[in-house]
Amino acid sequence: MKKLLFCTIAVLACLSVPAQAAGGGGSDGLRDTWNDTEMEKLQAAIDRADWQQARELARAGVEKNPSSADYHNLYAYTLRKGPNPEMDLVFKHYNEALRLDPKHKGATEYLGEAYLMIGNLDKAKQQLKALDELCFFSCKESAMLKKAIADYEAKASAK
Repeated sequence: MKKLLFCTIAVLACLSVPAQAAGGGGSDGLRDTWNDTEMEKLQAAIDRADWQQARELARAGVEKNPSSADYHNLYAYTLRKGPNPEMDLVFKHYNEALRLDPKHKGATEYLGEAYLMIGNLDKAKQQLKALDELCFFSCKESAMLKKAIADYEAKASAK
């Protein structure tokens, strides 16, 4: 009976948490920055894979909101996804996002993917472990990083 009660409470708690915007994954639900016009434009550019515009919008967002983990996360994401990523800048902004919000699931996932881009599987797995600690139940960020690691390992073993 206690187990059933615990599971019911856990499910109800999960249902009461609002869904997060793509790429956000912060620890405290939707932030005010997700509702502003600039963030909507940024998200639209990301959805179109217009990396140049997305990068410009994200950089402007970081300049305007330097204490926003979401903007740092998305700036690093746009750098990473665009042509010729500047990995030093990518790591700088993912780490700043995590300094501002250590429980930011999106930045944790994306930092793991960035480590895979430079061939550092051990660091990527550390990010996966951090996500597993952040997520009470499995979360989409953890599932995405697990898949990226599995794909990376499959490619490495095929060589």
